[in-house]
Order: sequence, then structure tokens, then C-alpha cells
Amino acid sequence: MSEIPERVRELIRTSGLYQRDFAERIGLDDSKLSKSLSGARRFSSLDLAHIAEACGVTVDWLLTGIDPPLAVAARTTGGSAGDALRLAKRYSRMRDGLARFGYPQPWRPVEISEPSGYVDQGKRLAAAGLARVTESSRSVTEPDLPALIEDVFGADVAVAALGEGFDGLAVASTEIRLVLLATSHTPSRQRFTLAHELGHLLAGDDQGLHLDNDVFDKTQRKQPSEQCANTFAAEFLMPEGLLRARIEGGLTTESFAALACELMVTPSALALRLKSLRFIDAGVAEQWKSITAVKAAALAGRDDDFARRVVAAGQARPPGLLLRDAFAAYQSGKTTLRPYANLLEIDVDELRLSLESDGGVTKAVE
Repeated sequence: MSEIPERVRELIRTSGLYQRDFAERIGLDDSKLSKSLSGARRFSSLDLAHIAEACGVTVDWLLTGIDPPLAVAARTTGGSAGDALRLAKRYSRMRDGLARFGYPQPWRPVEISEPSGYVDQGKRLAAAGLARVTESSRSVTEPDLPALIEDVFGADVAVAALGEGFDGLAVASTEIRLVLLATSHTPSRQRFTLAHELGHLLAGDDQGLHLDNDVFDKTQRKQPSEQCANTFAAEFLMPEGLLRARIEGGLTTESFAALACELMVTPSALALRLKSLRFIDAGVAEQWKSITAVKAAALAGRDDDFARRVVAAGQARPPGLLLRDAFAAYQSGKTTLRPYANLLEIDVDELRLSLESDGGVTKAVE
């Protein structure tokens, strides 16, 4: 604990603020801050959370002086990936603070027996994941896959505008399991990316951080972790048992298009999956691979449904579990309303007025 005051002094110096102004910024009485810096008073967990939030650092850094890999990557990476990492770092920092207040990530991984290789690992993880979904009385054909993954596996899912050339990332640390996706005009690609990143989380890949600039990049597919994640995504989104039941009696072009729409995958991905299971031959697979998602929706009479999915894929989404826990921590008086407002990207004073006018929350001291 003796090193914490020195790290806080470093933050004061780099902020360019007088000590009293820094104290005001973090919502702490100047005399209490002085006592904490001198060692006469310990920084409370709430103090550390306020300092971390105001200064863009983690509570772990304040306690240990060590930055997690995500924080380092966020500082050193540029472009869309850099934007994604900085946002993921912010979410990670918030989860870290909430965990210290008694709101840990409800991560629920699946267990599998020792796989014989990376493709086999992806298959086993998908089978275990599908079993978990079924046990939860849910289905992978649900349109809101982010909510399903949050509810069933306890991983947070967020969607944000991250620019061109970036599909998503997966972050795993002591405190957080997060998938961050880019907004997209191609809902099936976004859905596959989500399943792909979940595969990375379940497999524990890349020492806690995995970036996918292009989840369909052919040059990356030979990497073992990508083989596992791609296999997982295909088997998770297009389960063999479901496909077998749907094609009983044969498939026509129209029923194939309807199946692609039901599963919310591209016709190309579905054709390849059916071919790999030997449900169709190479000639038919080649023919159906050329069908676009738009044409599949038209053939299946689901144009309106497809249009709604395109709109949904282009909308930002805050991490649902983090949002839930931030509000619960505020209601219990363990934190302020600011983290919840930041997640919603709403002015905290406007949000407080709105909530208090409805009489629906317990006030917390800012």
C-alpha cells in the first residue's frame, strides 16, 4: 500500500492540476487526499475507483504498478484496432472496479476432454456450448445472439463503430471476458465474428487478447487458434443435428435459402458446411455458394426480416452485463451513477434527473 500514494502523486503531476483541483476532480475532500498521500489515511476502494476512472488507469495499476497487456496494447496500437483496444480497456477498467465492489464477471466456460488437435478442440467446444444453450432452454437461431451469449456464457458483448477493416476482438483477463464487435452492414458476418470470438474465449487463446482485423482473412486460417475458432463458429451456428432435421426429405434452392435465413448465416457458409457434412455434393455447393444474402432473403420471402437485421447490425450496443452491474452497484450505493451514464453515453446529470423523476432508483452520493 505504501507505493499507492506515489503512483497517485505521479497522476497528479501528469494531470497538470493543483492537488486541490485533482481532489475535486476525483470527488475527494482535499484534506482526505492529503492524509492519504502522506500515509495517515488509506485510500478506500471507492477512492481508487474514482482515481482510476478519472485518470484512465486501472485499479490494478494503482495497487501494483503493473499495466495489464490490454492497457499496453491500447497505448501502442493505432487505427481501428487501436480504437477498439482503447474502448475494451475502458470496459475492462470498469469491470475491474465493479469486481472489487462485489460484482464480478459471471463467466461460465465449458469443459471438454483433451482434444486431439485444434479442429477437434473447436468441435468439442461447440458441442459443449450447444449443450449449454439447450440446457438453458435457448436456441442459436435466436436473432439476439449477443444477449444469448451474455445470458448463457456470462461473457460481455459490445458493438461499436470502429471504422473499416476491423471485425472484432476478444479480451480475457482475471476480471473480464469481453467480445467487442464492429458495427456492420453485413449482419451474417457480424454474427459469425461473434461466434468466432466466443470460440477464442472458450479456448483461452492468445494469453487473454485476440484481435481480428478480418475474420475471413485466408492467410490467417492456417493458424491453430484460427482453425479452432472457425470450426467452433461453423459448428455452433450451424449445428449438425439441426441441419440434419431441416434437410430431411431433401433440399431445394428455396428451402436452402430459407435455412440460411433461419440460421442467419451467409449462403456461402451454409453451402460449405453442408458439403463438409456430405449432405450435398461439390457441384450443388458451388451453385448455392453464389447466392447472395439479399437473394436468399428474397427467395425465402424474408426481405423485411433481412432489412431489420441490417439495421440492427449497424447499431452500437453497450456490454449488457457490465451495464446491469454498473446500475446495481449504483443502486446499492457502492459507486456513483457516472459509470452507468458513461456506458449509455448519456450526461450523468440528465440521467439522474430522469431516473429520480420516475422515483425508480436509490440516490448515491457523487
